[in-house]
Formats: sequence, C-alpha cells, structure tokens
Amino acid sequence: MSQDPYELLGVGRDADADTIKKAYRKLARQLHPDVNPDPESQERFKQVTAAYEVLSDPDKRAAFDRGGDPFGGGFGGQGAGFSFTDIMDAFFGGNAGGAGGGRGPRPRVRRGQDALIRIEVELAEAAFGVSRELKVDTAVRCTTCGGEGAAPGSHPVPCETCRGAGEVAHVQRSFLGEIRTLRPCAACRGLGSVIPDPCRECAGDGRVRSRRTLTVKIPAGVDNGTRVQLSEQGEVGPGGGPAGDLYVEIHVAPHEVFERQGNDLHCTVSVPMTAAALGTTITLPTLEADLGLDEDSGVETSFELQVPTGTQSGHQVVLRGRGVPGLRGGRGDLAVTIGVDTPTRLDPRQEELLRELAAIRGEERPTGDVRPTHKSMFGRLRDAFSAH
Repeated sequence: MSQDPYELLGVGRDADADTIKKAYRKLARQLHPDVNPDPESQERFKQVTAAYEVLSDPDKRAAFDRGGDPFGGGFGGQGAGFSFTDIMDAFFGGNAGGAGGGRGPRPRVRRGQDALIRIEVELAEAAFGVSRELKVDTAVRCTTCGGEGAAPGSHPVPCETCRGAGEVAHVQRSFLGEIRTLRPCAACRGLGSVIPDPCRECAGDGRVRSRRTLTVKIPAGVDNGTRVQLSEQGEVGPGGGPAGDLYVEIHVAPHEVFERQGNDLHCTVSVPMTAAALGTTITLPTLEADLGLDEDSGVETSFELQVPTGTQSGHQVVLRGRGVPGLRGGRGDLAVTIGVDTPTRLDPRQEELLRELAAIRGEERPTGDVRPTHKSMFGRLRDAFSAH
C-alpha cells in the first residue's frame, strides 16, 4: 500500500483543505468498521485516517512536501492522532465540531420560557369581551446587576480552564490511534466565562422572581381553551435575556340559562299545557342582561317570545343573530326549545274541567297515534308508485 497520503485519499498535491476533507469523508463512510467489519477495510480505514491527519495539519503537510516522514513510525502509531469530530463529519455531513473544530461557548444570555396561566370568565364576558387584571409570578430581570449576573462594578471574565472556548478536549487511545473529543467545560458549564463576584440579589442568574400585575384584554367570542398571547410577558431568560411570551387560557363558566354550542346559544323554556294549547307570549332575558348595563345604554336585555297556538313539546324557535359574536365577525343564533309542562296534581274542580274537555274533544279513551319510526322497503316502494 502506498505511503503517500495524497494517493491514499485520492487527491492532487494542490488540493485545498475542503477537497481533502470531502475525500476523507467519502472514504471514511465506505471503510468505517461499523460499515465494513472485514480486516482489510479496517486496515485501510486506519491508513486513510492517518493520511488525513497529515494533510489536514499544515505543519505535517509541509513536512511531507519537503520529503519528511509524515507518519512518524507507521499507521496507527502514537503519532497518528486524529479528531473524533472529523469522523462524525464523515457520517453526518456537517461540521460536527463547528467553526474551529468546536461548537464554541454556550451563550450566557438566552431567551426565557413561555408561561401559561388559566382564568375563568362568565359566558357574557367570553361573548362580548372583557379586560382583566392578572397577578403573575414570573422571573424578571434583576435590577441590581441589570441582568449581567455580576455584582455592581464587576463583570464576567474568561474561563481559565477552557480559555473562553466553553469546551475542553479529552484524548482517548484506541485501535484507531488517539481519539480526541470535545466536551463542555465543567468549570464554566460551557459558557466560556465565569463570574468571580456574583450579584447577591440574583446569585449570578441575572433574574429574580417577582409578582406583578398585568391587564389582559379578552376579545369577544373566545371559547373554552382559547389562548390569548401576551408577547414578551413570560419568563425573563438566563443572563437577563429576552422574556418569553405569556399565554392566558380561557375557561368559560357554565351559565344558568344558556348553553353554548359554537357561536350558537341554546335554552329550554317550559310553558303550561294550557299556554301551549292557547298560545302565549313570554319574556326572556338576553345574554347582554348579564353585563349589568344601565337602562340608558340602549342595549336590549330582554325580548318577547311568541308561543303559537297548539305548540307541541320539543318545538324549537330559532332567533337569528342573538347568539355569541364570532372572533372573525358575525354572530350566532339563539335556539329556544319549548317544553310543555303537564300537571301532575289536579284538584277535583280541575279534574272535572279536564274530563269535560276530553268529552267534548272525544278523547275520553284515546288509543294513541302509533307511527312507525321508519318505513319498510315495500312501504317506500308503494309510496313511490302511488306518487305517480
């Protein structure tokens, strides 16, 4: 096998760093022991890795170009160390180590988390909108250090362990040679800097817990589960970073009269048997009545519902535009279901009158009007032919 690293990687002597790296990635994917476990592929993998170690190092490449021995004793020896991140690059097609071979320090200042609170509103408030004052307990920027985390008059300094890189290299020997991996620096937790004199108020975090009062405007038409977003009113981030968002989730309390279904309202009204037979007019409240408005506001808080003569139990009256306003405009309907209240206790005079009425109507011994819930196939055919 050739000892020329250019030939091992299949590149020309004038190849630039990117060309060399691409050639190594291609060969490493083909020859890695996890892909090709046979001994020949493993041996060649070690050879191309050592060749890349030479050509990726400007000093070693220059020494080879001048006629020196680039491998220092052969493949796989102690002089054939290489970066583990290069192998990761070969399989995942990116710069696993980031610029300069590492990810760099983790930012000290980061965006805060979003926060969620739940509130309960009345049906009328959800329908027509309302403003609420909320007491929110979240993290806010420390006013003593301005979010920097250091005591007044001091500042973070570069970490001496990682020299500000946020990472330290760990070298481990294997059959491939020396494998170098980068790990977050334990001294600075990967931040690249340390605070020698932390702020006493926030203990170096740049934020403290505080309770504050916010006003949230709940738009008309919200329903159960609707979330109102308050931008940058959530948790302040570490290091005094930008605040996340605050979400207010709406829960609508049950109403005594109305039941909401989408943007429509439903209610049930019971009328006496005599009123259903003779017809009547009843007064019903509107949902606006719950807002507690003055009489001079011009808002209708009640309306007259006409119950026609001979109304049957279960009859429904739909009133257009008396439901809940929609978030995107329009307004739902109000559906009123009428239930006929049959008396359960009669005094002798009432019973006498009802029996007299039954006699007049020929209903002393009613047999009942039995109607099938559905027609048979032959019945439907008979009706179809009789229609012609």
